[in-house]
Amino acid sequence: MNPDNLVKRLTDLDSNDRYSHSEPDLVCVKHLDLDLTVLFDQRILTGTVDLTLDRWFCGDLVLDTRNLTIHSAEYSVDRQEFRQAPFELGNYNPILGAALRIRIPKKSIVVRVRYSTTPEASGLQWLEPTQTAGGQQPFLYTQSEATHARSWIPLQDTPRVRATYNAFIRRPKNLRALMSACNNPAAYCDADLRFSMPYPIPSYLLALAVGDLVWRELSERTGVFSERPVIERAARELSDLEKMVRTAETLFGPYRWNRFDVLVLPPSFPIGGMENPCLTFTTPTILTGDKSLSSLIVHELAHSWSSNLVNNATWRHVWLNEGLTVYMERRIVEKMYGTRRAEIETVLGFRQLETIFSKVPPGSQILADLHGDDPNAGFSEVPYEKGALFLRTIEQSVGRHRFDAWLRGYLNHFAFRSITTSQFIDYLETNLLLQDPKETGRIDVDEWLHAPGIPKIAALPAVDALSALEEQAERWVSGELSTKDLRPSQWSTEEWLHFLSWIGPQIDTQKMAGLDSAFHLTDSSNAEIESQWLLMAIRNKYEPALLRLPNFLTTVGRRKFLRSLYGALVNTPEDKQWALNIYKSARDLYHPITRSAIENILGRDSLSVAKT
Repeated sequence: MNPDNLVKRLTDLDSNDRYSHSEPDLVCVKHLDLDLTVLFDQRILTGTVDLTLDRWFCGDLVLDTRNLTIHSAEYSVDRQEFRQAPFELGNYNPILGAALRIRIPKKSIVVRVRYSTTPEASGLQWLEPTQTAGGQQPFLYTQSEATHARSWIPLQDTPRVRATYNAFIRRPKNLRALMSACNNPAAYCDADLRFSMPYPIPSYLLALAVGDLVWRELSERTGVFSERPVIERAARELSDLEKMVRTAETLFGPYRWNRFDVLVLPPSFPIGGMENPCLTFTTPTILTGDKSLSSLIVHELAHSWSSNLVNNATWRHVWLNEGLTVYMERRIVEKMYGTRRAEIETVLGFRQLETIFSKVPPGSQILADLHGDDPNAGFSEVPYEKGALFLRTIEQSVGRHRFDAWLRGYLNHFAFRSITTSQFIDYLETNLLLQDPKETGRIDVDEWLHAPGIPKIAALPAVDALSALEEQAERWVSGELSTKDLRPSQWSTEEWLHFLSWIGPQIDTQKMAGLDSAFHLTDSSNAEIESQWLLMAIRNKYEPALLRLPNFLTTVGRRKFLRSLYGALVNTPEDKQWALNIYKSARDLYHPITRSAIENILGRDSLSVAKT
């Protein structure tokens, strides 16, 4: 490690956020009070946000907005009397939105903004009753990460700023409202609901859901919310929540958010899960009936420490959220489900890295420059898996006992703060690496952060973790093993996926038919396996599974699956036209984030032609 070179490299890693108009170094918001009315008929939220200010160096408060209608701005110097404040919206940018600049006296302590969202808000999805599991009531949910909070609240939409919040949500009396706060199931019958988040959180963790939701308690501090037709399956699938929390606490210290509840959302939810404090949002695709996709919940739980407790100051440092969380997730998995399963997940993650690095080496640094793109472009496997591998390497160098003590110290030291990579590295060197330079001197931190590829001294996973499975797959493909000789009853979802991806390029429709007959893959209840199987069906023109493809694409809104399947369908003119037709009927199901991703794949020119 070369400390001088590292310091030089880190000089550009300040906390300036290129994805925010706000200027928190001049004026910073420390608390929000929301008073919002949910209008399903208009597909908007309308109301006010009161912004309590901290730190004063100028007379302007600059907020982030995207497609918001600003009705008025006011200020108060005593929280009693409010006076009008001049404001202006800047030029609109598709990624940044528009800056809202409010001119206020320096003695102001609160700024109130009256506003309404628009139906096009990128962070809101409004569902008609027919798009929900119950089919009787509408549904609303938010997705604020990375920069979508500004589409439903005018605020400083940067992870640099952490603030507490209170909220008063007015909604139809027959619907329940939930937020990223401690939700009280007994409050369901209240006409309007009040929420409080007493711990400072970044804007991307602000969350709201409104729908025909019911509750099942799983322990004194865990439970599940979902639509009525889903609740029993959800409660069975998530019955290990308390065990997960206790396991995580033995590794990383006390859980600080009071409750760990899970909200199972309608199928349109675009991602696997979102670590909203107190209330993780998750996709219904985890409901397999056998808890085989529980790692997703473990990942979101680990975020309660890495992200919710200590988060990246800007999206360039997203590895601080995701790399640490993947490492912590696998530690929880190891303790709950065994070393073999954790090591298999590590091997698969490492192989994803190898695939990425073989194609685009320049983008393989943990601290890749996003070049002004949407910050969501930074959520690749690189910060997740290379970041986790970095931590695994340090752990194996210094020993697990010492590393665990350091990790707990790190989480306590930076609790409820936003940090940069330079702060992380400074704490790492001061409190761990430099204490025993003989053992840790070989860890070149600068190489890990800035060099492409994987350092030679990386603590790679054991290569034999999947060797037996791969050997079995090869023998089956060659005909040495018959389908009945395969014994997948004990395979995890990760092993199934690896088996299918391994044989995928080598098989034909006859081989697929044999597997299907033996293991009913076309009718799988596991969306991960079904998605991989459908991908193989597209490539091999396997008709029985292709018949199921339109149903999958019109009932599942998870972006991860849809990008790969639509991406496979654009390789021939016939398949692309089929994809365009399916997308036309499925578009309203998909979240705005998902629609944007798919339209980029299909081509907006093609979509324009399809519409005409």
